[in-house]
Amino acid sequence: MTAVQDEVKSPSVLPATLALFTSATTLICCALPAMLVMVGMGAVWSGVIGTVPGITWFGANKGLVFGVTGLVLAASGAWQWHARTLPCPVDPVKARACTRLRRISWTLWGISVAAFLIGGFFAFFPGLAAALFL
Repeated sequence: MTAVQDEVKSPSVLPATLALFTSATTLICCALPAMLVMVGMGAVWSGVIGTVPGITWFGANKGLVFGVTGLVLAASGAWQWHARTLPCPVDPVKARACTRLRRISWTLWGISVAAFLIGGFFAFFPGLAAALFL
C-alpha cells in the first residue's frame, strides 16, 4: 500500500449511532409515556416505572436530556458534514463499503433527528400533542 492509501480511512458510523442512542432517551423521557397514556395504556407505563424506577429521572430532567442530546446531534451532524467529502479507498470493494457506510450514517442521523423532534414535541407541547392525537 502507498502512503496515500494508508491515510484514507472510511467514515465511522459511531457518531450517528451515538446520536441515535441519545435521541432514544428523549423518546423514553417524553414521547413513550405520553403515547401510552393517550392510548389508554397508562397501566403499562406504571408497570415500566415499577420495573425500572430510574427511568423517571429522564422525565424529571428533560431540559438536561434534551440539551445533551441536542449537543450530541449537532456534533454528529457536523462530523457527518465534514466526512461527506473525505476520500474513499481506491479499491472498488472498499469504495462501495465506504459509500454504503456514509448512507447508513446519514440514515441513522436522520432517524436520530426525527426521534429528537418527536420527543421534544411531546415534552414541550403536551397540550398540543393531546389535542392532535385524542
